[in-house]
Amino acid sequence: MRSIWNGAISFGLVSIPIKLVNATESHAISFRQIHTEDNGRIRYRKVCELEEREVGQSEIGKAYEDADGTIIPITDEDLSHLPIPTARTIEIVAFVPADRIDPLQMGSAYYLAAGGAPAAKPYALLREAFRRSDKVAIAKFALRGRERLGMLRVVGEAIVMHGLLWPDEVRTPEGVAPDTDVTIRDKELDLADALMDTLGEVDLDDLHDEYREALEEVIAAKASGEAPPEAPAPAAGGQVLDLMAALENSVRAARESRGAPAAGGEAEVRPLPRGRTAPKETGGKKSTSTTKRTAAAKKPAPARKSTSKATPGTKKTTAAKSTTAKNTTAKSTTAKNTAAKSTARTGATGNPAKSTAAATKKTTTATTAKAKATPAKKTPSRKRSA
Repeated sequence: MRSIWNGAISFGLVSIPIKLVNATESHAISFRQIHTEDNGRIRYRKVCELEEREVGQSEIGKAYEDADGTIIPITDEDLSHLPIPTARTIEIVAFVPADRIDPLQMGSAYYLAAGGAPAAKPYALLREAFRRSDKVAIAKFALRGRERLGMLRVVGEAIVMHGLLWPDEVRTPEGVAPDTDVTIRDKELDLADALMDTLGEVDLDDLHDEYREALEEVIAAKASGEAPPEAPAPAAGGQVLDLMAALENSVRAARESRGAPAAGGEAEVRPLPRGRTAPKETGGKKSTSTTKRTAAAKKPAPARKSTSKATPGTKKTTAAKSTTAKNTTAKSTTAKNTAAKSTARTGATGNPAKSTAAATKKTTTATTAKAKATPAKKTPSRKRSA
C-alpha cells in the first residue's frame, strides 16, 4: 500500500518513524459527464486566466487569497517550516478510555506502518502498552495543510489512527428531536425490547452494498444490448395508526425471517374473559359431587344383582314343587294300586275295609311328610332373596 504521509509518533521521549497509509477504500461506481446528443465527454480543463491556456499539474501550486483579492503564494517548503511540533509528528497528548470518544467525531482511518527496522521495537512497545492499558491515545497531527485531531488504537497487530473532528466542529442537535410531549407505555417498551432481541446481532462481514451490485447489473445489461432488469414493486406503505400493532407485526416478521416460531403469545398477554374463570375455580367441587352421585348410584347395584340371582332360585323352587307334586300323584296312584291289591288279597282272607283304610292312611301320611319336608328346605332361599 502506498503511503500518503511520512513522519513519526512522539511518545514522550520516544520517537517512532511511521508511514501513514489509507485504511479504507471506496468501491462506489463513478460516472462521467457526457454530451447527451453524441456521448462526447465533458471535461474540466485547468486554464490560466491570464494566459488563457491550459496548464499541467506540475505548473499548479497553492496560494492564499486575501480579502482584498491579493494572491499570496504558499509553497511546500513554507509548510514544512510551520512553527508547530505536529508538522511531521503525530504527538500523543493523552490516554483515555475508548468510551470517552464520541462517534460523531470519528472520521477517516489510517494504518500506521513502522518506518524501517529501527522502528520495529518501539512500535511493538507502544502496541503492547495499548493492549495492557485497554485505552486509546488522543493525538494531534498536521495533514493536508491543517492540524488535525486523531485517536490511536490497536487492530490486530497494527496501530490504527482515526481522524477526529475538533469538538467545536460537531454541531449540537438543536431542533432535531420532536418538541411535542409523548407518552411511552411500558407495553410499548416491552415490544420494542422484544423486537431488538429478535433481530439480535449480525456479522458485519455478511453485509454488502446491494445498490452497487444492482447498478453493475444495469451496466452489464446495457453493455450487452439487453433491457435493464426491472425494479421490484415497492412495498405498500401507509400511515402507522397503531404503534402496538406495528411493533407486534415487526416482532412476528423478524422471528419468521430467522426461522423461529411466531410465538405470538410471548409478544402480547391477553387476560381471560371473566365468564370462563368461575367454572375453572369451582370445577373441582363439581367433579366431587358428580363422584358422590355416581357412588350413590352404584351402591344399590349389588342388591339388584342379588335379586336377579334370587329369581332363578325361585324358579328352581317352583320346579321342585311341581316335581314333588308329580311324585306325590305317582305315589298316590301306586298306593291305590297297592290298596287294590291288598283288597283283593284281603277279600280272600276277610275284613277288607280295615285293610284298605290302613293302607290309604299310611300312604297319605308319607306323602304329606315328604311334601312338608321339601318346601322347608327351600324356605331359607326365599328369605335370602328378600
